[in-house]
Amino acid sequence: MKSKIAILLLPFLMVFTFFKENLMKSKIAMFNLNSKSTFSATLLTLILGLIVLWTGSAAVAAEKKYVTDPTTGKVVTAPEYGGTLRLGWNREPKGTDPSIAGGWAGFILNGVAQKLAAADWAIDRDEFEFLTDFIPIPILKGQLAERWFTPDPATIIVHIRKGVRWHNKAPMNGRELTADDIVYNFHRLTGTGDFSGSGPAGYYEHMTDLPWESITATDKWTVVFKLKEPVFGVLTSIIDHHMVYILPPEVIREHGDVNDWRNVVGTGPYMFTEWVEGSSMSWDKNPDYWGYDEKYPQNRLPYIDKIRALIMPDEATRLAALRTAKVDYVGVGSQSPIMTIDAAESLKRTDPELQVESWWQRSNASFATNVTEPPFDDIRVRHAMQMALDIETIANTFLKGYARTTPMGIVGRKGYYIPFEEWPEEVKQYYRYDPEGAEKLLDEAGYPRGPDGIRFKTTQDLLYLKEYPLIAEEYWRKIGVHVTSYQQDAPTYDARFKDQSYGGMTWWMGFAPSPPMKVLSYSVSGAPGNRHGTSDPAFDAMYEAAEAATTEEEQMRLIREMDMYYIEQHWTIWGPITPMFGVVQPWVKGWSGETKLGAMGYSSGLFSRLWIDSELKEVMGH
Repeated sequence: MKSKIAILLLPFLMVFTFFKENLMKSKIAMFNLNSKSTFSATLLTLILGLIVLWTGSAAVAAEKKYVTDPTTGKVVTAPEYGGTLRLGWNREPKGTDPSIAGGWAGFILNGVAQKLAAADWAIDRDEFEFLTDFIPIPILKGQLAERWFTPDPATIIVHIRKGVRWHNKAPMNGRELTADDIVYNFHRLTGTGDFSGSGPAGYYEHMTDLPWESITATDKWTVVFKLKEPVFGVLTSIIDHHMVYILPPEVIREHGDVNDWRNVVGTGPYMFTEWVEGSSMSWDKNPDYWGYDEKYPQNRLPYIDKIRALIMPDEATRLAALRTAKVDYVGVGSQSPIMTIDAAESLKRTDPELQVESWWQRSNASFATNVTEPPFDDIRVRHAMQMALDIETIANTFLKGYARTTPMGIVGRKGYYIPFEEWPEEVKQYYRYDPEGAEKLLDEAGYPRGPDGIRFKTTQDLLYLKEYPLIAEEYWRKIGVHVTSYQQDAPTYDARFKDQSYGGMTWWMGFAPSPPMKVLSYSVSGAPGNRHGTSDPAFDAMYEAAEAATTEEEQMRLIREMDMYYIEQHWTIWGPITPMFGVVQPWVKGWSGETKLGAMGYSSGLFSRLWIDSELKEVMGH
């Protein structure tokens, strides 16, 4: 912005300098006739030059094209091709094959490899905001699939898009995608066909556990999925599950997997070109990409030539990189959202030209309790820890009014949970601020205050928010509970909750907008993602019933019951929903805060639809 102002003021500075110099000369020449003539001629030249400059600027402005974003109504500079988008990332995955590296592999695969479907980028943002993994079927649009239909409840027929080509890279060498490629991938995912009994384990349980009868290609462009019995929700698992990317058969046959980025070949708008471990990753434009912009259908994607991710684990480093324009984007799409209100407000205050977008996705200020051992094996202790927190006051002071404080469960998808106002009163009472009631419950649970005023000591592992847990500690201290917080990196956090070694509490989410069955699965007995260590037959039975549901209405009812049961058991200490923030430089266009195009649909798939305003970037001196 400063550079732009300087350019606009340049003519005035020239005139000022001219007058200053000539006034100095006049003291010597005493403004004789010749000096006056020179002065007049030069002044006239400068005035004419100024007119030319301003008319030229107007002409350039008139030539610059603008478009109206059909999904938001905003007027933006027209899409253009070229440039590099630099991302600030806080971590990197362990590999590029979801069967080995899990869902995080999809985080960097997206836009290189593709799924059968993705969210329709042309959908009005008032209808769908592109902020969640849970994409309703009506929002999904064919990607590698052209269309699909279900002739009966146990059969799904998918028509593959013609004209899609693999990247022009060995061993695929740009050959056309066919139905056989899809069948090969799903045989691998499900452990059927050529992979019968030997498909990837663990990460693909959602696919291997389904009652498959067959997955076959009936011709070059048609795949038929048949189940032995109907399973509600299987369509979403096939076309948009976060693990189901279509990977290159020739590479898998040659190497056994695609966990080495150098072997990755896809069908998407970008190609892997570099991965310097611990430092950076790069993707280059696929010049043969088949897709067009859903908003501006005449434009072939992608717009940006190169995407480069810089690994910056420390948030302060990422913020400094934004301020100095070393990176163009920091946010969920780069797995590094700005988590603190202070940091976001500081950026707005010091760098107002940055585009800062916020969204209230879920509660990142909640705590899972380890119910396998004292003190949290007693529900009265869990109730008391909640009742000790004055969330309203915290929200209005420390969180500066940003937070949403109405208590919720674990499910955050509208229609799949019971709102707080409809909860039974005997449940509501445990989610209100009541320190006296909390102390009474702790006395009843056998945790009286000792001579030092302490009832018991415990710990909590932190992954995201740092400040809120420290405030919570002070509230708990008031009822005699001393909590010590430990900030963990992601791998350590994951390991500690999986083996239940984290002690008393660990970071956990609340009101998650992810697929409801996914977030509820984390509380099933023995589930890999079970933070609580819960082993509850009643909950397990409800989950099994929901899995077996044959209609959406039946499954929604069962999910609401499970979420209410989760709330009643108080396995998680609820915390307010605080916003996360994403930030782009002003020359990045086409972005309105969106984070993903589908389940785990971050990264280059999303960024292929953005563009760089090169003229604005140059004017701003970058």
